[in-house]
Amino acid sequence: MDFTFTEEQRAAVEAARAVFSDVAPDRAPSPALTPGAVAEDIDRELWQELARTDLLGLTLSPDHGGAGLDPIALCLVLRESAKVLARVPLLESCAVATTVQRYAEGGLAAELLPRVATGELILTAAANGRSGHDPAELALTARPYGEGEGEGEGEGSPRGDGAAADGSGWVLDGVQTAVPWARVADRIAVPAHTARGRAVLALVPRTRHGVTLEDQVSTSGELLAEVRFDAVRVEARELIETEGCWDWLRSLLTTGTCALALGLGERVLAMTAEYTGKREQFGFPVATFQAVAVQAADRYIDLRAMEATLWQAAWRLSADAGGPLPAAADVAVAKIWASDGVRRVVQTAQHLHGGFGADTDYPLHRFHAWAKQIELSLGPAAAHEEALGNLLAAHPLG
Repeated sequence: MDFTFTEEQRAAVEAARAVFSDVAPDRAPSPALTPGAVAEDIDRELWQELARTDLLGLTLSPDHGGAGLDPIALCLVLRESAKVLARVPLLESCAVATTVQRYAEGGLAAELLPRVATGELILTAAANGRSGHDPAELALTARPYGEGEGEGEGEGSPRGDGAAADGSGWVLDGVQTAVPWARVADRIAVPAHTARGRAVLALVPRTRHGVTLEDQVSTSGELLAEVRFDAVRVEARELIETEGCWDWLRSLLTTGTCALALGLGERVLAMTAEYTGKREQFGFPVATFQAVAVQAADRYIDLRAMEATLWQAAWRLSADAGGPLPAAADVAVAKIWASDGVRRVVQTAQHLHGGFGADTDYPLHRFHAWAKQIELSLGPAAAHEEALGNLLAAHPLG
């Protein structure tokens, strides 16, 4: 079997490295020294550069101004972005756009995707639900417009739990917490459930009547938002009812988060190797001490496991490949390794740097804060271990 990346995927990595080569991790104030959010806006200069190099449309078809590549290519670029702590909604915007292309009707895709590829339109996703623990689709209800509160989707509706009988759209109610980049996104992809329990996905403009945002701040110092939907009306074409749409988007967001964890971990381990190679004790570099070398080697093994499970998950999503378990199982395994692995990498790095690692003039503390945010994003390791157990119980391996 050939496990090498394609020429197009390698070209995407080279383009990403060229863009990120001029980005320093300290382009925003330190989260350790800033009482609130580190910034109100994304890194607009970097966002425009990503658009100029066609990296925002990486997974979109040429019909929409994209490069036509797959989620593996997106994860390769995300891996590079995490090495410099790029403050842009690259994961969220690309993941939502890819989902729209895959599941939405042509009209919505034609309206949104060319503007996403040029950087004109920013998309984000509400994937944490009301508390960050319950399924995100249960945080909001979706009912056809014109139905009374609590009536549900009765047999009197000619289209059941599809669009409203008069074609006028849907109404959303509920709360989503910790929505990344919500203040700057033009549209928020928000899952909801119908009265019959089906998960649907709505693309809601941030400025739509009934949408209100309350500021929240992440562990990494980035500005998040609690987004409240109070009888928010969306047109039928703005809501995707296709079975599996939300599950696929969540899997792509989770896999992309694993790519961020891998890139961040690789950068931190490289910083640690450089520091311990120069720092001397008793006349020798501390990297030559067995205790230091063993700890660094253990973290290298963590990174290789994170990498192997990441590409397995990304391949399952890219190829729609079958297997003894659904693709969600591979995504869960990747997130388990990413969550635990990135935590161990930054903790060991902090230990091996000693007091120097706590110096706010040195970037390691920024990586530590980002690592904690990534570890818990879209569920910590324990949550995905539970999900994997449920999948194994539902699909016994013969």
